[in-house]
Amino acid sequence: MSFTIQKATPTTAVVRVGKALDFRNAADFKASCQEHTRAGTRYFVLDFSGTGILDSTGLGVIFSLYRQLTPIGGQVVFASVSRPVQVVVQLTRTYKVFRQFPTVEAAYDALERSPAAGRATGAAPTGTA
Repeated sequence: MSFTIQKATPTTAVVRVGKALDFRNAADFKASCQEHTRAGTRYFVLDFSGTGILDSTGLGVIFSLYRQLTPIGGQVVFASVSRPVQVVVQLTRTYKVFRQFPTVEAAYDALERSPAAGRATGAAPTGTA
């Protein structure tokens, strides 16, 4: 697995996507995110700081997560978007669906400020490992 998922609060997770989100690891990514969603995670910050490859399969699982979370008031946001990922985001106009933030901390802060009933809060995530 080239990605890691770390809970920031009971309802928020930071996903460090790693070097690639593509056909090789998309199924594992989707399964891991679904497991976290079943455990109560409603907000995902996707950290693309070290990501060089995002293909259509990877983008598809992100949209799948989005479709799963939206009806229950959840969100998926992008943070620290690398240049290669930004190219994909621009070409696919994905920026119209997912908010982007310059850092994981900025994304986390924005989610904490968004009005959502019953949000559990915790300490802000640190570092971008």
